[in-house]
Amino acid sequence: MHTARFLPRLRLTALAALLAALPLAAPVTLAEGRLPADVNGAPLPSLAPIVKRASPAVVNISTRGTVTERGQRNPLLEDPFFRRFFDVPDQGPRQHQFQSAGSGVVVDAKQGLIITNAHVVENASEITVTTIDGRDYKATVVGSDSASDVAVVKVKDAKLAEIAIGDSSKAEVGDFVLAIGNPFGLQHTVTYGIVSALGRSGINPDGYEDFIQTDASINPGNSGGALVNLRGELIGINSAILSRSGGNIGIGFAIPSNMVRSVMDQLVKYGEVKRGILGVNIQTVTPELADKLGQSELTGAFVQQVVEGSSADKAGVKAGDVITSVNGQAVKSSSELRNRIGLMRIGESVDLGVVRDGKARHLTAIVQARNGGSDETTAGDLPRALEGADLADAPGGGVLVRAIEPGSPASQLPLRASDVITAVDRKSIATVKELRAAAKDQTSLLLTVRRGAATLKILVR
Repeated sequence: MHTARFLPRLRLTALAALLAALPLAAPVTLAEGRLPADVNGAPLPSLAPIVKRASPAVVNISTRGTVTERGQRNPLLEDPFFRRFFDVPDQGPRQHQFQSAGSGVVVDAKQGLIITNAHVVENASEITVTTIDGRDYKATVVGSDSASDVAVVKVKDAKLAEIAIGDSSKAEVGDFVLAIGNPFGLQHTVTYGIVSALGRSGINPDGYEDFIQTDASINPGNSGGALVNLRGELIGINSAILSRSGGNIGIGFAIPSNMVRSVMDQLVKYGEVKRGILGVNIQTVTPELADKLGQSELTGAFVQQVVEGSSADKAGVKAGDVITSVNGQAVKSSSELRNRIGLMRIGESVDLGVVRDGKARHLTAIVQARNGGSDETTAGDLPRALEGADLADAPGGGVLVRAIEPGSPASQLPLRASDVITAVDRKSIATVKELRAAAKDQTSLLLTVRRGAATLKILVR
């Protein structure tokens, strides 16, 4: 049994800050048991108008589906040859039904487009959207991107209210914000707080992250809901919390609206996000590294390696350069550079601010597909575990790993730059195209990898 504790004084600090700007005709005390309706004829400040404007655009999203679970097994048991040779029965995956609930935000009422988190609709075979006035609509997934945890769902012939998407780059630490969603099934719950920090990353090493941190209460069920500024604009999609108990402890994270907009545009157009790369191995410039470079105040992404023939190579980027900006916006870490480039469209031109030997310069690069080819040759059919690996046809046959993006799913594998993948599930491959064909519809792959004179076997799930 859960015991509810009512703490009416918890939010008086922020309310007092709002009241401080108004002249008081007489002292207001809690002993009176209530606050006045107005002060010197002026209405008491309230967040209600903002809530009334934004809440109709926030919806409840309930899902049903089937999830397949694989228990931890010896990698050898995944090899069909091993199972046949030793007569090991195929136990198969376990499946079970699930239902869950989250939140969503209507951003285009005319088209019926709703933003939510990718993890809210993951594995869902049935999605129901419920509006603030209790109307239910069936929804379909337009596209989902697990790397940014953004998904777009669509309803047809629905009467919806939408919210304006704000510019999250204008958010500042200390700004008041509201979180609107459906925590623990309590529909259209509103909490408020401030922007606690900006540019948070490292929550999910495999993801593209630039989180807004807030102390507005975010709990299970808030996922996919709205983070709103005092102008009633959407500046973030609530996504995650830092918690030991599963409940709110004042550390919540929202995906910035600018990132959401960029991902949404691609999901609506392509049904997926086609991420590009520059073709560099990078690391964040630390104070120690900055001292070694003779520039103690330098920040950015230090280029460790430039892949031959890559976009960065063609643009003139050199190993030892420090990339300090992208299209005029400062880059302070390798993760920021990865996020900026990863959210750009393939073929898009980008201006790179670079410091080389203490001198600033600008280079122009064209964002390229992950395997260095066109849109049609991206590694979209490969397992997500290989995302971040820059692959190309090896001159002598096989697939060359030209580079591995730091922090990407591929960086968690024992693959290295210059490895050559020669076979998939004991079947030889000669090109990236053959690798994609061999990987199609597979849940796991056994890669044969040539590293110098050595041969390795790597299981990829």
